[in-house]
Amino acid sequence: MLWRLIIQNQTDEAPLHSKEQLQDVNFMPPLVEAIPLGLQHVLAMFVGNVTVPLIIASAINLPADQTIFMVQATMFVAGVATLVQALGLGPIGARAPIVMGTSFGFIPIMIPIALNYGLPAVLGAAFIGGIVMALLGLGLRWIRFLFPPVVTGTFVLMIGIILMPVGFAYAGGGFGAENFGSVEYLGIAGLVFVVTLGVHQYANGFLSEMAVLIGILVGYVASYFLGMVEFSNVAGASWVQLPVPFKIGLEFVPMAVGGMVLMAVVTSAESIGDIEGTINGGANRPATDKELSGGVMADGLASSFAAVFNAFPQISFSQNVGLVALTGVASRYVVAIGAGFLIVAGLLPKFGALITTIPQPVLGGATIIMFGLIGAAGVKMLSNIEFNKRNMLVIGVSLSVAIGLRGQEGLYADASEGVKAILQSGLIPGALISIILNLVLPQEEKTH
Repeated sequence: MLWRLIIQNQTDEAPLHSKEQLQDVNFMPPLVEAIPLGLQHVLAMFVGNVTVPLIIASAINLPADQTIFMVQATMFVAGVATLVQALGLGPIGARAPIVMGTSFGFIPIMIPIALNYGLPAVLGAAFIGGIVMALLGLGLRWIRFLFPPVVTGTFVLMIGIILMPVGFAYAGGGFGAENFGSVEYLGIAGLVFVVTLGVHQYANGFLSEMAVLIGILVGYVASYFLGMVEFSNVAGASWVQLPVPFKIGLEFVPMAVGGMVLMAVVTSAESIGDIEGTINGGANRPATDKELSGGVMADGLASSFAAVFNAFPQISFSQNVGLVALTGVASRYVVAIGAGFLIVAGLLPKFGALITTIPQPVLGGATIIMFGLIGAAGVKMLSNIEFNKRNMLVIGVSLSVAIGLRGQEGLYADASEGVKAILQSGLIPGALISIILNLVLPQEEKTH
C-alpha cells in the first residue's frame, strides 16, 4: 500500500525538470538530486573498474599489498580521468556525461606482456599507446571519415552484445564463484532487475531517474540479511593512501608497445562509439566533432596518466552509456560529482573497500538492463542510416566476425599470443572489419 501511494504521488506531480533540461549536457540538477545520481554512476562501474587489476594480479601472482595498491590507483585514476572528460581541460575532454574506467579490452594483451616482460613493460606500452590515441583524437577531423554512423553504430551494438553475457555472469555470482547460478544469487539478481524496471517504469520524476541506485540498494539490503555481504576487507583497510607515481615503473619493450598501439588505434573506434552512444542516448542528438575529438584525446592522455600512476589504460565505460539512456539525465555535472566519489575512494581505502562489498549478483541484476540498453543505443544510432544491401553487409559481417571469433577460440588455439589476444577480443577484428568494409564496398545510389 505504501509503495502504491508513493508511485501515485510521483505520477500526480509535475516533473521537476523538463525533458529538454534533462537532455542538456550543461544542465545542473539540484545537489540533492545530482549527488545520488553521481553515486549511481559510480556504483554502475565500480566493480568493473577494479576487476581489471584483480584479474592481472591473479594472472601473475602479485602479492596482496601490491594488488591493493593497484586497486586504489585504479579508482583514483578513473576519478581524475572522468573529471577531465566531463568538465574539460582546454581542448581535452568531451564535456559530456562520459564515465571513465579501466578498459577490459586490453586484458588479453596485458596478461601475456606481464607474464613475459613484467608489469613495468605493460605500463610503458600503455603510456605510448595512450599518446598515440591522443594524437588520433587531435587529428580526428581528418580521419573522421573512417567512423561514419554505420561503423560507430555497429560498434556500439557490438559492445552491447559482447557485454550481455557478462551481466548474466555477475547475476550468477561472478566469474569463478562457488555455487555459481545458485538460487540465492539468481534470486538477488532477479530482485534488483524487477525493482529497477518497476521504479523506472512506474515511478516518475526523480524516483524514476534513480531506478538503478534504488535497485542496487534494495538488493544490497537483501544480500546483507542473507549473509552475502562480507566486511572483513573494510576492517583491514587503512584510512588514507596517497597516490605514488612511478612506483611500479615504466619499461618500453618494442613488441609490447606494438600490441598496445594497435589496440589503442582500434579502441579509438570504441571511444567514438561510446561517446556517440552516450550523447545520442542521453541528449538525443549526434555528438559534435569537437566532442568526439576532445573525448578521444582525453581517453588517450588518461591512459598515459594511468600508466604513470600505476594503473591500466582508461576508456569511456560502456555500462554508463546504458545508464544515461536509462535515466535520461545527460548532465555532465552529475558525472563530475561521480568522479569526486571515485577520487575519494582512491584516497580513502576504507570507503573503496565498503563499495567492494556489494555482491556481484546485485550488480548483475542492474547490468543486465544496462548492457542491453547499450545494444539498443547502437540500434538507435543505426536507425539513422539507410538499410541498403551495402550497409547491411557492413553490419552483418562485422557482428559475425566479432561474436563468432569470441565463441570459437579453438580456431586459433595454435596462433601466437599476440594474434590470439587480438582475435579473442572480438572487438578488434569486428571494428577493423567494419572500417575496412565501409571503405572498400561501393556506395549504393539512394532509391527514391
